[in-house]
Amino acid sequence: MRELSVVARRLKEARMQAGLSQGQLGVEAGMDKFSASARISQYEHGKHMPDLQTLTRLAGVLRMPVPFFYCEDPDLAELIAKFSALGKAQRKKALRLLD
Repeated sequence: MRELSVVARRLKEARMQAGLSQGQLGVEAGMDKFSASARISQYEHGKHMPDLQTLTRLAGVLRMPVPFFYCEDPDLAELIAKFSALGKAQRKKALRLLD
């Protein structure tokens, strides 16, 4: 059995965290309601890879930055997700702490 792509794993992780079904996510991202669930399932199972435009729409629904979905390192992925949720002032403060 082959290992899932990082995009497949992160997509499912973000969807579950958002509390959305596969169908809900697909429909909210602009997919046809009759194929949305199947398409998201195929992405999450690594059968197909969403193109950048589709992944950008999915990321918008999930309120995650696109780089999160490509990040192999779990700690860095978490950092990307948390950093993106910060406001401008909080981001500057966090960057100063990292220096």
